[in-house]
Amino acid sequence: MALANGSLIVARRTESNPPFISSFIGDQISIKLPAQLRPPHLKRKNNRGVRINVTEAVHSAEPFNAVKKVEKEFSSTEKKEGLQAKYWSLNSWRNKVALQQPNYPDLERLAEVEKTLADMPPLVFAGEARSLEEKLADAALGKAFLLQGGDCAESFKEFNAVNIRDTFRVLLQMGAVLMFGGQMPVVKVGRMAGQFAKPRSEDTEMVNGTELPSYRGDIINADLPTLEARVPDPTLMVRAYDQAAATLNLLRAFATGGFAAMQRVTQWNLDFAANSEQGDKYRELAHRVDEALGFMAACGLTPEHPVMTTTEFYTSHECLLLPYEQAFTRIDSTTGQWYDCSAHMLWIGERTRQLDGAHIEFLRGVANPLGVKVSDKMKPEDLVTLCETLNPDNKPGRLTVIVRMGAAKLREKLPALVRAVRQAGCMVTWVSDPMHGNTIKAPGSGTKTRPFDAILEEVKAFFDVHEQEGTHAGGVHLEMTGQDVTECVGGGINLSYEDLSSRYHTHCDPRLNASQALELSFIIAERLRKRRLDGATDSFLHNLAAQISNVC
Repeated sequence: MALANGSLIVARRTESNPPFISSFIGDQISIKLPAQLRPPHLKRKNNRGVRINVTEAVHSAEPFNAVKKVEKEFSSTEKKEGLQAKYWSLNSWRNKVALQQPNYPDLERLAEVEKTLADMPPLVFAGEARSLEEKLADAALGKAFLLQGGDCAESFKEFNAVNIRDTFRVLLQMGAVLMFGGQMPVVKVGRMAGQFAKPRSEDTEMVNGTELPSYRGDIINADLPTLEARVPDPTLMVRAYDQAAATLNLLRAFATGGFAAMQRVTQWNLDFAANSEQGDKYRELAHRVDEALGFMAACGLTPEHPVMTTTEFYTSHECLLLPYEQAFTRIDSTTGQWYDCSAHMLWIGERTRQLDGAHIEFLRGVANPLGVKVSDKMKPEDLVTLCETLNPDNKPGRLTVIVRMGAAKLREKLPALVRAVRQAGCMVTWVSDPMHGNTIKAPGSGTKTRPFDAILEEVKAFFDVHEQEGTHAGGVHLEMTGQDVTECVGGGINLSYEDLSSRYHTHCDPRLNASQALELSFIIAERLRKRRLDGATDSFLHNLAAQISNVC
């Protein structure tokens, strides 16, 4: 785990440990600098190394201060062409172009906040991130399915235990539906406890006839229609951290305290979905699960068994605000690798995935499982390069490709991407984001919305392409909430454009409500069931053919 007392022990050299850091002995680091990197006062003929004292034991919850000191020693001399491109450091992203970053007017205050955050305890542990990576590897191989969902953007105003509970509850219900249909583990990852920042197309926006700086999420500025509220404030990062910590505390309690027990999940009924078609389907499924639980209890696996009372739940958010992410990037004492301890999983957005950009530079050095959003603009060769950059060891579970195109463009563009990645031998987990490619403006009002039918069509197209290409549809990534909102039109509850204004609460993009999310999970579960049965049939026919061949 990430919180181990004592001095740092590095078991092996990693990408985050440049080759000039040769060993750790007691409270000293042995450094071997290449001749061209040695400052004049450190140049020696024998190059036996330089000893630099570590002022304190390096705790895994603290930034790697020792390495920072070493970097300071040689950074002024490491200017030769090609040297900086080879090595990664915690600050190397600052030498790249960083898009979608706020223009803080008070840089001294920003530096103070970054230092404050760097001294804060981590939000997650490295061991948890490694556990998630293993499960995502199963999803890449078709042995598990990723369910990733939550708010478009978390807000300070709507932060309360009820909202967290309801979203967590719907994700558990969806997970139960998918698990039953696919007969495979469902990896549950929330867009929670850190999804505060949002990229924007323009630096300014018109609000009530006045041009104002764009609202970029509560971690950066406020959404109030005043110039003062829109000025980026670095202290909001501290408030976001506090809220993320409180959210995680509640999620951990829900996941392990009995709230997620399977028998409870099957008994839940969201009031506003109770009289709908998906509510009836869920009750039918719950009855079948209850029968299965009764059978397992008869076999000795009682409801009190930890397997039946707990669940594993992970958090994720877009890696967008780089000063915040750097502050929570810590060295893991068990592996010597860097982990961004603000979330278990991070993804990089469509607007910030430039190969020579700051976001790619930052993420290539952290060991968390990563996601990358991919639209129809992505070229196959660029995706392969991106895979090789972010996952040079080609480790299953390390990289998730999150496809967001719209159904028509997905059928046209995704096959070439899948083939290119497969031919290059890159291991990725393919996931569908059916939300972002289907945003429209409602006729008349101009309100942003997403038609449920379009979302569903993209999910179907995603499964179709992977079936045709012989690859695995590994999961879905949804913007959704446990609240009874009216932001996406259609679905079994048949929300109309006129209904949008009744409970339209999003701070950014429209979300599926609980009823729509549950309906979508049943449709996906049926597709997983079909894939499972088709696979079983193929396996049976293959074995039968082999037996006939042996007889002949």
